[in-house]
Amino acid sequence: MPTILITGCSSGFGLETAKLFLERGWDVIATMRTPNEGLLPVSERLRVLALDITEPENIARLVGTVGHIDVLVNNAGLGAPSPVELTTSQTVQALFQTNTIGTLAMLQAVVPQMRVRRAGVIINVTSSVTVKPLPIIGVYRASKAAVNAFSESLAIEMEPFGVRVHIVLPGRSPLTRFGTNARPHLRGMDEADYSPLLLQFIKNVQDDKGPVTHVRDVAEAIWQAANDPSTPLRIAAGADAAIWMAEEGL
Repeated sequence: MPTILITGCSSGFGLETAKLFLERGWDVIATMRTPNEGLLPVSERLRVLALDITEPENIARLVGTVGHIDVLVNNAGLGAPSPVELTTSQTVQALFQTNTIGTLAMLQAVVPQMRVRRAGVIINVTSSVTVKPLPIIGVYRASKAAVNAFSESLAIEMEPFGVRVHIVLPGRSPLTRFGTNARPHLRGMDEADYSPLLLQFIKNVQDDKGPVTHVRDVAEAIWQAANDPSTPLRIAAGADAAIWMAEEGL
C-alpha cells in the first residue's frame, strides 16, 4: 500500500485526513508536536510520530527514519490574526517560521527521494484567504501566499521527474482550532480603533451559518490530489473556498 506522511495531525484538517486515508487502506504516518495515538483508530498501518516543523534537526531525523514516502501533506500551520500595524515581530517570525519556512523545510527533506524514484506527490495546504483581501489576517495571508508562490515554481521544477505538486486551499472552518489558537495574539493590543474589525473577525470565524469548509472537505480534496493525476495545481476545499476562488477567476 502507498504511504502518506501528514503534518499537523493533532486536530482539524490533518486529523481528518489521517482518518480518511486509514479508512481507505493507506499506510499513514501522522505527525504532531506531541504524539497522541488516542486521536486515531488503532491500526498496524498507522505510525504516530513527534514532529516540530520549526526544528530542522527534527525534520531530518524523522524523514531519515520513516523510509519510503509516496505522498507528503504539509498541513501544519499557525493562525495569528492581527492588524498589520499591530503585528509584533515575534508574531511575524512565528507565522513565517511555521507556515512558510517549516513547510519549505519539509518538502526539501522529502523531495529528493521522490525525484530519485521519479514518482511522488507533494500537497501543500494553504488557505483561500490568500486569493481574497481581508483585514486582520494580513501577515497570516502573506505567510500562506508565500507557500502558494514556491509551490507553483516547484510544480514546474518537478514535472520532468514525475513528481506532482498541488495546493489545497480551504475556506473558513468553525470546527478547527484556528480561532482558539488565534486569541492569544489579540490580547494586549491597542484595540480601540480596530475593535469593530476584530469583533467581526471573531464572529466570522465562529459562525457556522452560510457556506463554510468542513474538515472532511479538505480531507477529500487531499485524497483527490493524491490519487488523481488530472487534479489541477490549485484545489478549492469547501463551499466558501470555491466561491472565493471563482470570484477571483481561479
